[in-house]
Amino acid sequence: MRFGIRIPLATGLALTAAGLALFALSPVNGSFALHVLPGMVLLGIGCGMALNPVLLAAMSDVSPSESGLASGIVNTSFMMGGALGLAVLASLAAARTESLLAAGAGSPAALTAGYHAAFIFGAVFAAVASLLSAALLRAGRQASAPEGEKAIEAAKC
Repeated sequence: MRFGIRIPLATGLALTAAGLALFALSPVNGSFALHVLPGMVLLGIGCGMALNPVLLAAMSDVSPSESGLASGIVNTSFMMGGALGLAVLASLAAARTESLLAAGAGSPAALTAGYHAAFIFGAVFAAVASLLSAALLRAGRQASAPEGEKAIEAAKC
């Protein structure tokens, strides 16, 4: 909580967008170390950095008596969102690949271009999400100590 929710979420989503954009720049005959690994590293760091702030934002205004229900809804939303996002991106990649194959492009070039379209689409959405989280999330107060520790300190005085 030292950094709040807004900065790590926006930064994580920006890194995710950069990783996806790097994937979109990969050539047909690219190498793993030069064209795949940098995007994977950025994507992993970005998604890892953005996951906890999303959970904190979703659960921050929920009362303790409703936290189990809210947690279930958040986790279900993550699973459904991931499945829906993958379906949309895979459909986009397949459609682009099929259209290029129909136009006479070679199979590796068409497949790569199809994935490029999906990665660009994902990168744009991650970048927009980064900008929206930076602009729209409230900063909020940062607690210097958890509430339980404050109560203990108050009782000592």
